[in-house]
Amino acid sequence: MKTKEKELKLQELADWVIARTLKAGANNCKVSLSKRRLVEINYRDRKPEVIKEATTKNLYLEVFINNRFAGQSTPDYRQSTLEGFINNVVESAKIMEEDPYRTLPDPKYYEGRSTADLQLNDPDYGQITPEERHQMVKTVEESCLQKGGDKVISVEAGQNDETYEEFIKSSNGFEGSTQTTYCQIGASMTAQDEGDRRPEGYNYVSCRYRSDLPSLEEVGTVAADRTLDLMGGKKIATTKIPVILENRGAARVLGGLLNPMSAGSIQQKRSFLADKKDKAVGSKLLTLTDDPFIPRGLGSKYYDGDGFPARKRDLFTEGVVNEFLVDWYYSRKLGWEPTSGSISNIIIPPGTRSVDEIIKDLGRCMLITGYIGGNSNSTTGDFSVGIIGKLYEKGQFIQNVAEMNIADNHLKFWNKLVEVANDPWVYSQAIFPSLVIDDVVVAGI
Repeated sequence: MKTKEKELKLQELADWVIARTLKAGANNCKVSLSKRRLVEINYRDRKPEVIKEATTKNLYLEVFINNRFAGQSTPDYRQSTLEGFINNVVESAKIMEEDPYRTLPDPKYYEGRSTADLQLNDPDYGQITPEERHQMVKTVEESCLQKGGDKVISVEAGQNDETYEEFIKSSNGFEGSTQTTYCQIGASMTAQDEGDRRPEGYNYVSCRYRSDLPSLEEVGTVAADRTLDLMGGKKIATTKIPVILENRGAARVLGGLLNPMSAGSIQQKRSFLADKKDKAVGSKLLTLTDDPFIPRGLGSKYYDGDGFPARKRDLFTEGVVNEFLVDWYYSRKLGWEPTSGSISNIIIPPGTRSVDEIIKDLGRCMLITGYIGGNSNSTTGDFSVGIIGKLYEKGQFIQNVAEMNIADNHLKFWNKLVEVANDPWVYSQAIFPSLVIDDVVVAGI
């Protein structure tokens, strides 16, 4: 009869895997071990539709042998099966094509990690009961249903939360561990509009700590309000007007600036920002900071995927490109100093006025509250996205707008940024306020 193999703690298992991998013939290696527990509950029509709880494990092993590389994952932590898994990864690395740039980082880049308490792990997470989770979802759903009234076709409310633990170690000196919690709750609503139109709106919020969520009644009410705000949405004639990118969705457009900043895109000649270092590509209001040290921030972290210590940095300052996203591999290909190939919390400093105050001064303008489809070309900077929103004239609401589109080039678009509102969206790692862009062509689809 086989005895159950005792599972080692993550650090002990990492040490064992490193030793076995080197013994099997690797020059260097790196192992990432993680555990995640996820709970998800969804309700529809006041009845539970999804109740799910899952715990998953993953071991990812990277092997480096004579400028060759292989990486594979397994959920099996048993040493008896890991022996074969390790041998397979080592053998895979041996037959890979040589790549002189594929190595572990120079250990000097591991130094200088912050020891600040980023409060990534909610100490009260384990206290919530299944009954409380269900009641949270019911409260959100009921608030949405009540506010939606006779316009409601259906409401789906849900919450999910998770705990995550990881331990990472490399054979050349990197060691890092993280424990985090995450929770999200919200609702989506479908409403009956004129004819066969059935607009769908939603409101979901995410936090590290459950205590940082807004009231559950507010979450549901806002979901209904945002859906009802889509009622009667119609096209308008193609026009050039100021638009306001609402805070929670501004990243949908501004995200088109981030991929071209990666060293991979630059090295592969797929970046319209490749020759724009230290040059202005936007107005003086475009300042974008990458800040990994925000307590309880959804993107906060101590180190990146290479093991580089997280650092606060200004990616854009007053429209000028300050630095690119340079990971270890592409830093070697380009001959550049590495920074980090990933982002954490990205922030645009807020302004002083509310969206309502701004609208009063804009004359005819549109508040863009949602997006449909779209694309952004990282090589040329051209982008196009379907939009929905609200049209205003002299501060007064005129009509809801649907089936419209904006298309521009990022190198032109961000030079038309004329004001930043005072309403940063805090339930995201993209902590952006609403952004006012002048002279935007809004066209019918």
